Amino acid sequence: MATHLITGAGSGIGAAVARRLHERGDDLLLFARDAGRAKELAAGLPGARTLVGDLATPDRLSWALSHQSLPDRLDSLLHIAGIVDLGTVGDLTPKAWHSQLNVNLVAPAELTRLVLPQLRASEGQVIFVNSGAGLSASAEWSAYAASKHGLKALADSLRQEEKPNGVRVTSVYPGRTASPMQVKIHQHEGKEYDTSRLIDPESVATMIIAALDLPRDAQIDDVTVRPGR
Repeated sequence: MATHLITGAGSGIGAAVARRLHERGDDLLLFARDAGRAKELAAGLPGARTLVGDLATPDRLSWALSHQSLPDRLDSLLHIAGIVDLGTVGDLTPKAWHSQLNVNLVAPAELTRLVLPQLRASEGQVIFVNSGAGLSASAEWSAYAASKHGLKALADSLRQEEKPNGVRVTSVYPGRTASPMQVKIHQHEGKEYDTSRLIDPESVATMIIAALDLPRDAQIDDVTVRPGR
């Protein structure tokens, strides 16, 4: 039975991945920002364990994890949590930049650092759910895209560093996927939120699980998922 640590398991792609892995009997560690959220996540996936830590304050993650129990081995670390705050460069404040960089980039780097021994022990895998904005930036997407471009660089460096330890690293770049984040984006853009024109989170989950299950003679470094209609 594989053990997976998942951020962002409360909605969207993260919820779909967590449910699928839970249904097949894998062991889940769900990362939650506070005790109340941890209780909600555990109630939805009976038997799953939780870890509490606030991705918005990555400097405190080491302290938070030092007061909780981690398994000796992890088969995967799935970075799926993320936030977005759109606006022009002329309007975005340092707070908007810092919040997105912390949650989308610095926290994944720190959480990876803290559990690398467990990933090395199992020759596990790190999956970063990035974004199409991690490959190209559009107007009003500067801070979010910068955080996701940085996440690509983190993944690319980590892949080279950990290859001798048998740790695989995959970046997934979904297009617009039905999720609470997309609701916020559509509201900002003044567009109708039509899920029929978006990727179903289950489709991205299928791609993520395929990367996890790929035999050890191969690895998926980068994969782009785009709306099919």
